[in-house]
Amino acid sequence: MSKTMGSMLLFAIILVLFQCSEQKDEWIDVAPGPNLEGWTVINIPPDQPLSDVKQWSVDSNKVVRCSGKGGHEYFRYDGGKFSNFVFYVEWRFEPLDEPANYNSGVYVLNNADGTIWHQAQTGDASGGYLFGKTPVNGEIVRLNLRDQMESSSVKSAGEWNTFDITCSDGKIALVVNGVPTVTWADLEVESGYIGLEAEGYAIEFRNLKVKKL
Repeated sequence: MSKTMGSMLLFAIILVLFQCSEQKDEWIDVAPGPNLEGWTVINIPPDQPLSDVKQWSVDSNKVVRCSGKGGHEYFRYDGGKFSNFVFYVEWRFEPLDEPANYNSGVYVLNNADGTIWHQAQTGDASGGYLFGKTPVNGEIVRLNLRDQMESSSVKSAGEWNTFDITCSDGKIALVVNGVPTVTWADLEVESGYIGLEAEGYAIEFRNLKVKKL
């Protein structure tokens, strides 16, 4: 191999490595396309039929809305599984005139049908913790880390909140509105799907994006 060819090959290798490094630092827009393209609605539990009410929509500004008038649903991003990543989401509930136990969530490390799931819980000036159904020594069990929540910085219904959910090295770390709230360690699940939850209340999501670590 000539020196010129060798130099060109070395340059090509360096360029590929640089591009891979750059890709890890870039945010991936995962918002649904028109008509919710790239996402799938799955009933909870998955062995039951979906509601006839179509409660998910997306507007031209990529704001995803769930009317809360359909069933309990897992809205799954179909771009494949993620491992070692940050999922960033902004969300707010549509405020009601009467007191309500606002309920919804953001999913990470789920399996395809949602029988294994890990959820960052939303709420009205509450929420901000992690819980789910996950394998422990091979058996799927339900765990709730609400009692381990260091603080709840979730804002009232009608105000926008931010979730930064970092999944890496068998851990899920949740940051709510810039404040760390809880970390879930020793997970047996290494990769999975991301998604959103419908559970009876109108809620909006925007700026849905993922960064690979």
